[in-house]
Amino acid sequence: MVSVPGAGRLARRLGTGDAVVIGLGSMIGAGVFAVFGPAARAAGTGLLIGLALAALIAYCNATASAQLAAVYPTSGGTYVYGRERLGHWWGFLAGWGFVAGKTASCAAMALTFASYAVPGPWWAQRAAAVAGVLALTALNYRGVTRTVLLTRVLVATSLTVLSVLVAGIALGGDAGTANLGGWSALGTGGAYGILQAAGLLFFAFAGYARIATMGEEVREPDRTIPRAIPMALLLAVGVYVVVGVAALLAAGPDRLATASAPLTTAVQDAGAGVLSPVVRVGAALAALGALLALIAGIGRTGLAMARHHDLPAWLAAVHPRHRVPHHAEIALAVVVSTLVATVDLRGVIGFSSFGVLIYYAIANAAAFTQPSGQRRWPRWLNVLGVTGCLVLVATLPWQSVAAGAVMFVVGLVGRAAVRFAARRRARAMSSGGEAGLIRHDDHT
Repeated sequence: MVSVPGAGRLARRLGTGDAVVIGLGSMIGAGVFAVFGPAARAAGTGLLIGLALAALIAYCNATASAQLAAVYPTSGGTYVYGRERLGHWWGFLAGWGFVAGKTASCAAMALTFASYAVPGPWWAQRAAAVAGVLALTALNYRGVTRTVLLTRVLVATSLTVLSVLVAGIALGGDAGTANLGGWSALGTGGAYGILQAAGLLFFAFAGYARIATMGEEVREPDRTIPRAIPMALLLAVGVYVVVGVAALLAAGPDRLATASAPLTTAVQDAGAGVLSPVVRVGAALAALGALLALIAGIGRTGLAMARHHDLPAWLAAVHPRHRVPHHAEIALAVVVSTLVATVDLRGVIGFSSFGVLIYYAIANAAAFTQPSGQRRWPRWLNVLGVTGCLVLVATLPWQSVAAGAVMFVVGLVGRAAVRFAARRRARAMSSGGEAGLIRHDDHT
């Protein structure tokens, strides 16, 4: 069991409903407004098969995370599980992939919010994106209960917008099964295209990790987390299936594949273009909801890594009053604001998926090693989860794979260099102490 000093411990304030809301806030984010475009380019109508595969692998990962979180109810998620079950290097690999990939996702969500909310010049969008990052960081700084309260509002609004969108498509009059292209259209992209679509769609399901990374703040974690994670995932899968089918019925795979805003295109093609402003508002708020959950999750993983000296120790601070990892969240806000102001990262879906799929492959491997007394689900789900994650990694766009590989190499080399320097300092201090003892003995 991981031990955390009382002064540096976060407060347990979240119940099952709160945890489910956090998971939904992470999954029902801007991804639902954007991910069907690249998925349609990869697989056409076969994106529905990709969606089913992504959901299956996500379920394997969710059960592994829930089983581990019940035993290790502390901040950090798979970073902690990997350290405890597989070794420190595996834990670092998971934590680094999560922090680096999701930091890029934060910048992408902030820019997505701004592009929908501020249809003005690029500098105005960048300013709005930075303002959104700083505002949500300030809210997180005030405590996890305020984070959950705003997440409830954003999730409820996003679900309402998606319901209006689906109803508009159904009532618009121009949607129909002819747009699907028949059963043969399911195989248009081939096996590779379907797997690539699954890897991209997995980006939308990755949010349930936020529940596990916040395990130190959940009441009765051994009961709450195993219930909340599958529940949040099931609800999110249902939403994505309904929205994906509606978008295909309205616009067809070819139109979605070329659309920069797939759901806006879907309502317009369905004869419900009057709803386009509603979709814009929903996408902006959903991006804020995803960004809010990301800040909370990355902050907790950064806290855990700093506690074990895999990130600077300064990041391990917990606010004495609000009981949040305030240094980690401030540092994240600075990094994300810098990225938002200088780089357009709205195309990082594949890069983020690469890091998160490796993260969950390690989670499944860690869960596989748990003894029978700690198990809640069979081991074959862990084997399926590892295999599925690695297959989806291999079928992501090559640019995403290359960028993700470089990210991991940089992290591993950096950690090796830091540990080597620390060992040299320790040997030098030890040698200096022994030399001092020898001189003292000679003098006496």
